[in-house]
Amino acid sequence: MDLFDTFRAFPWFYIGTAIVFGLMVGSFLNVVIHRLPKMMESEWREQCTEFLYPDQVGEVEKSATQDTQIVGQRLTPKPKYNLVVPRSSCPACGHKITAMENIPILSYAFLRGKCSGCGTAISIRYPLVEVLTGTLTGFMAWHFGVTWLALFAIVFVWALIALTFIDADTTLLPDDITLPLMWMGLVINIGSAIVPLSEAVVGCVAGYLILWLVFWGFKLMTGKDGMGYGDFKLLAAIGAWLGWQMLPLVILLSAAVGTVIGIVGIIVQGRDKGAKLPFGPYLAVAGFIALIWGQPLTAWYLGRGIV
Repeated sequence: MDLFDTFRAFPWFYIGTAIVFGLMVGSFLNVVIHRLPKMMESEWREQCTEFLYPDQVGEVEKSATQDTQIVGQRLTPKPKYNLVVPRSSCPACGHKITAMENIPILSYAFLRGKCSGCGTAISIRYPLVEVLTGTLTGFMAWHFGVTWLALFAIVFVWALIALTFIDADTTLLPDDITLPLMWMGLVINIGSAIVPLSEAVVGCVAGYLILWLVFWGFKLMTGKDGMGYGDFKLLAAIGAWLGWQMLPLVILLSAAVGTVIGIVGIIVQGRDKGAKLPFGPYLAVAGFIALIWGQPLTAWYLGRGIV
């Protein structure tokens, strides 16, 4: 009996395993959400430095008041900073997070939401991301059963979770996530895992072009940028996964979710009506809904009944 047979024989074990694994991945996603934007910013600074100061070797420090003035020359390389190095630590006191302090949910509860080194409060969002990831992973396992499609769907949802929180924090949708997600959608649909490859390719191209046209139409009318290029790539990725037929539903759902959240933000938080809102989280929520309930919803709004 292989692993798949075991999972089929014991569905509760399969779903439980998925939830536990999802909790662990959620802990890693917290690292991705926090570090990836910083890694991007560091890379941009290095690229700008290389372009502006091609004769400069190593990093340069710049004056806080004069961005173009070189203050230091040929500095030693900065320490490595990526998704693995350095080890996670408290931003307030520098306390290195031990393995026992990094157990999803349990460590937060045991520490009572505070750093063991200095007592600084730990953001509630860390366990919330873990719970969200674990719950949705278990749900994907239950919904799609013991299939390869369940594994693909789980990876899709993990990427959407990371993109949602990164965009909410920084209004950035990293290419390091959107582009691999797009290519993965095309690759899995070579075998028509979700839709035929032709529909996936058209969905990818159409997803990008739709928001690209909206972007330029809005800019020509107002002179302002209505959204970022990351939104184009995310909708292209969703189109690559779900096919072009799901794009109208995704756009309608994302607009509806964005409208509701925007109105709630204005009423509850007194948010400025002209404030810039990240569109990525709404696309991510819409993409998730379309993945699970897209076909019956599409059939319903086309007036063909629930299938």
